[in-house]
Amino acid sequence: MEKLSREPADQKALPYTLLRDRGNQVASRFGLTFALPDDLRQVYQKLGVDLPKANGDDSWTLPMPARFVIDRAGVIRQADVDPDYTSRSEPATTVEVLRGLR
Repeated sequence: MEKLSREPADQKALPYTLLRDRGNQVASRFGLTFALPDDLRQVYQKLGVDLPKANGDDSWTLPMPARFVIDRAGVIRQADVDPDYTSRSEPATTVEVLRGLR
């Protein structure tokens, strides 16, 4: 189980900047990371997940799922963060915010 994230085959075709946050440095600055407890580390290791390799460090941290809409002036126009990875806002909500930025 080498690859942990799905990355577009051709990132150059994307009309936006895609952040690959090695070491969760950006997520940590936003207070979005949490350290996996030892019992979960063991589960990940048994499943063959090499989180330190994927993260690029040995912190055993993961980011909470988050979606931000930031305008060109750097103002956060929408923030969607939930520690429960199974709870995600509808994409239509984000699209509506983006349309409002036009």
